[in-house]
Amino acid sequence: MRKNVRAILIAIALLLAGAAVYFFVAEDSDELPAGFVQGNGRIEAEQVEIAPTFAGRVARVMAAEGSLVASGELLVEMDTDELSAALDRASAEVALARQTKAEAEAVVVQRESQQRRASQELDRAKALLAGQNISMTVFEDRETAFQVADAVLGAAKARVATADSQIAAAEAEVRRIAAQIEDGSLIAPMPGRILYRLAEPGEVVGAGEPILTLLSLENVYMEVFLPAREAGLLPIGAEARIVLDALPEFAIPATVTFVSPEAQFTPKQVETLSEREQLVFRVRVRIPRDLVTARIEHVKTGLRGIAVIRLTSDGAWPDDLDRRIPPELFE
Repeated sequence: MRKNVRAILIAIALLLAGAAVYFFVAEDSDELPAGFVQGNGRIEAEQVEIAPTFAGRVARVMAAEGSLVASGELLVEMDTDELSAALDRASAEVALARQTKAEAEAVVVQRESQQRRASQELDRAKALLAGQNISMTVFEDRETAFQVADAVLGAAKARVATADSQIAAAEAEVRRIAAQIEDGSLIAPMPGRILYRLAEPGEVVGAGEPILTLLSLENVYMEVFLPAREAGLLPIGAEARIVLDALPEFAIPATVTFVSPEAQFTPKQVETLSEREQLVFRVRVRIPRDLVTARIEHVKTGLRGIAVIRLTSDGAWPDDLDRRIPPELFE
């Protein structure tokens, strides 16, 4: 009796396995008109890490996981109290350097006057020496005094140049710290949806350590994998339609924006039997930005489906793909 039950169970298992194989094969055997290809994939979007440029304490996080954010929206504020103090100090150093330059310039004026007087006295000494009215010793003293005055003037002018360099360095430090303070306010570089919130107010994070992960809704796409014989015929810019498992009655327009130059084995996430067993090329089909923007509240990543791609521009779309573009699905 037990042997009969076991045999029946084995037979049922074989029937179920056969049915599964049949459905896999049936799924792969869906025929399209000539000039069309299709592949399986899922909706994806580029991930952008929102991270500070410097290590510090998180002051505020304004975005929650799952929330939609607009381009330019403030997402995170870092604690910048220490930077503000450093900015005040750098600004004071700028003022000090400018004061030092003013003093150096005043010294230059004084040294120029002394140099002119020494020059005039040297000229008179030359005239007197020519008439033998002064001794050579007096003339040499006048000449030495002029050389000293000229050297002192050069040194004073050098101190002015040094003060200029100190001002430039101090101003550069002010700009650097001010830029860091500005970078302490992390804004959304593009519209998107917050995928992960990785830090909370009060936590200390390192430079470049993500606080939020943003899904960019400017680039929503599906990646499919096609054999070489199909990918080789695929032009960039080819039209496509995306049909999602969750919305099988609708087709979403898309465009081919990337075809990998290198073949690879199909990744594990591709579920059809025939595609898993061949060397393929990765193809990306992108949903138009205006369509995503118009229905941004309903855009979700991870949804699985198929992408049907038209290889030539003169091929007519099948009726079920041409008429199913959703004009008012999400309005």
